[in-house]
Amino acid sequence: MSTSRQTVQSAPERRSAEAELRALIAKHASAHGRLIGAVRRRLRERLPAAHELVYEYRSWLVISFSPSEHGYEGVLAVRADVDGVKLYINRGKGLPDPEKLLQGSGGQARWIGLDSAAKLARPAVVELIDGAIARNPVPFERNGRGSVVHRSARSKKRVARRPA
Repeated sequence: MSTSRQTVQSAPERRSAEAELRALIAKHASAHGRLIGAVRRRLRERLPAAHELVYEYRSWLVISFSPSEHGYEGVLAVRADVDGVKLYINRGKGLPDPEKLLQGSGGQARWIGLDSAAKLARPAVVELIDGAIARNPVPFERNGRGSVVHRSARSKKRVARRPA
């Protein structure tokens, strides 16, 4: 039994989401707009049914590529700000990386700095991406087209607790 995670996004909804994304790119990473567009095209070629979940933070933008509309299931993410563009690989910590391309020291994610979309075609990067996709507990659909969805990334206001 196959369960579809595809949500059909109408043409007007997609145009609106793309326009909003272009505005966010202009706001947070205008100098890297062409690179972000090229990276998105390459990742959509690799994962055509992926949902692109867009998160705006204070001074940067993240586009997560997920098999569903749940950000926590995302495998790859593009982070962009005035300083540049990075490809984040969720569950990248345990991936074999003989060329030592992965950077970062977080609990599970690692990243690769991108100066061109062509870097995504390097065999070592392709292996890292393929490894991350294979490790993801939720598989991507083989057919269809994922949506582009803007999600709020505002941090939840923490409730102050009184000492016991």
